Amino acid sequence: MELNEDIIKRLSEEIKIKDTQIIAVLNLLNEGATVPFIARYRKEATGGLDEDQIRLINDEFEYQVNLLKRKEDVCRLIDEKGLLTEELKNQIMSRTLLVEVDDLYQPYKEKKKTKASEAIKLGLEPLADEMLKCYDRGSKEEVVEKYLNENVPTMEKAIEGACYIIAERISDDAKFRGSLRDTMQKFAHIKTKKKKDAVDENEVFQNYYEYEEAISTIKSHRILAINRAENLKIITVSIEMDDAKNIKYIENGVIKRNNAIFVDEIKAAIADGYKRLLYPSIEREVRAWLTENAEAKAIDVFAMNVKNLLLQAPVKDKTVLGVDPAFRTGCKLAVVDPTGKVLEIGVIYPNEKAKGQTVDEALVKKSKKTIIDLVNKYNVDIIDIGNGTASRETEDFIAETIKEGNLKCKYAIVSEAGASVYSASAVAQEEFPDYHVEQRSAVSIARRLQDPLAELVKIEPKAIGVGQYQHDVNQNQLSKRLDSVVEEAVNQVGVNINTASKSLLTYVSGLNKTIAQNIVDYRNKEGKFTNRNDIKNVSKLGAKTFEQAVGFLRITDGDEPLDKTSIHPESYKAAYKILDLLEAKSSMIGTDELKQRIVEANKEELLEKSGLDKFTFDDIIDAFKEPLRDIRESYDSVQLRSDIKHLEDLKIGDELMGTVRNVVDFGVFVDCGVKYDGLVHLSKMSDKYIKHPSELVSVGDTVKVYVSGVDLVKHKLALSMLKNKI
Repeated sequence: MELNEDIIKRLSEEIKIKDTQIIAVLNLLNEGATVPFIARYRKEATGGLDEDQIRLINDEFEYQVNLLKRKEDVCRLIDEKGLLTEELKNQIMSRTLLVEVDDLYQPYKEKKKTKASEAIKLGLEPLADEMLKCYDRGSKEEVVEKYLNENVPTMEKAIEGACYIIAERISDDAKFRGSLRDTMQKFAHIKTKKKKDAVDENEVFQNYYEYEEAISTIKSHRILAINRAENLKIITVSIEMDDAKNIKYIENGVIKRNNAIFVDEIKAAIADGYKRLLYPSIEREVRAWLTENAEAKAIDVFAMNVKNLLLQAPVKDKTVLGVDPAFRTGCKLAVVDPTGKVLEIGVIYPNEKAKGQTVDEALVKKSKKTIIDLVNKYNVDIIDIGNGTASRETEDFIAETIKEGNLKCKYAIVSEAGASVYSASAVAQEEFPDYHVEQRSAVSIARRLQDPLAELVKIEPKAIGVGQYQHDVNQNQLSKRLDSVVEEAVNQVGVNINTASKSLLTYVSGLNKTIAQNIVDYRNKEGKFTNRNDIKNVSKLGAKTFEQAVGFLRITDGDEPLDKTSIHPESYKAAYKILDLLEAKSSMIGTDELKQRIVEANKEELLEKSGLDKFTFDDIIDAFKEPLRDIRESYDSVQLRSDIKHLEDLKIGDELMGTVRNVVDFGVFVDCGVKYDGLVHLSKMSDKYIKHPSELVSVGDTVKVYVSGVDLVKHKLALSMLKNKI
């Protein structure tokens, strides 16, 4: 992409980032650098910008480039008609939004057949011009007479046609369009009403049967709910505001003399143009604007939740029994060792055999024995239950079995979002060709406790259901954003090239599915990688790809100690120089002895002698201290339990510990170990004002909550994070 100085200057002012940083980012992107690589290994060039800032620069620059192209196209199209003036060109080129450029182009667009276009064909455009001059002398007959002919036989017909032209001009006028758009966004209300014969099973959209709210204050989740209800033909939606005031504003801008001979006709044309053309057009634009903003926020929330789910702390060195809960078809089991290797699979029937039937006590007894035998046989540390259908019934059963069998293990509930998608995928079929779909799902549930990131990358990000209205938003934008989130998470953690799956390797900076498969094939044929230089031997992995990927690919037990760190090979020479200055060897990396030498060293002197920039120097020092540091260690791990509570057991004011399962605009859903997730409304999260729940908590966080309401009929649990707001 070509760098435009004016665009960069404007961009710098808008996003408050120095133009030198913007230029550095854009140049690196042009050279084929990935966002994770730039953020991690080119801090000296960008001034330490993070992934979000780098993506913002890229997205905003693309918008500005597209805006400039649109301006140039509009100027060209108008000029081809011989209507481009220097003043109009300057107006177009000075606009900062695409919608403003389109407003200026509106009068010059090729239109389909309209009432105004038919009137123009009849030669009535000059009459419209004369009427707008607002003559206050003479008569209507004198003005109109010269436009009468066999096609326009009467004065009424001529004035009617001229009024259609005036009405369309009003609708096309950039000033009036911009003013109405701004006024509508600031002062209009959105109103909804249930359709007479609408069917809304379970009254899902009851809140919107008769609803009104200011556009300026309506929350994004309500916009998406309204859109869905409208698409399902349950409600009608309209935007309402003070039409009389808006029409008066246009009249003041058009009518030069209140005693003009055509004043009544012009007022009628203005009202017609406003109601028939201008208002509906701007209403559609504002609805689209509301939807676009709501979708963007929904995508932000989904992306944030996915990232926090991916970065949940892994439960290391534990043998896990995964349980995919179900009713009639039985709960599928999978025991996996601490490395994720499957040791045994099975099935139990602890719940009712079919809807409406009572539990078979013999099957329950047999199921308990199966669990006890598996736990004892493999020294299972944790029983991991998916949170889907029959989850809570299965949790009851597992808690009871642990107690009756006097088992030493704990149990946990994990999100099984996407497990069914994974288990039927080509990735799962390739990994477990001899397993049934449900058995693969049980393995996935077990493994996602051990290493959420490694397991969840096998699933299409959209299938990880931790958002709001994700099926209603722009799917291309959602996919693009979620892919970048997964890529960011994978590269922040780093990947062990000798154990990583193809799915995990695909998200490493610079790699794609083909190269990821080639790495796996090379590993299977040649054995483990012992040095980062060996990676260069992988088919189709060229110099640029190596540069972008190698820093994120770790070799924990190779022949080069630096290969287990996040230090890029391009900085190995400098890293060894620092070690020499510390009188240390690479074998000392991560030891207390080296940490102590770093503490005692003169950092400024080390930095100067290393010849490095401060960003790279600091990163190398951090890697010396903690070569295998995992950023996920700072995130909450899954909550382990050995007993269970029921909704009926709870009373107002009870204190519970829970895990945040989902973050949405209006609050958070928390799993407290009862049958149903409880909702903490935004108003009960903090004594201080917060705009969004994400300011306080993330998916996977462990939180203390208080019971503020229990509805046994609707199976709803209301929670509060504040004891004083129960």
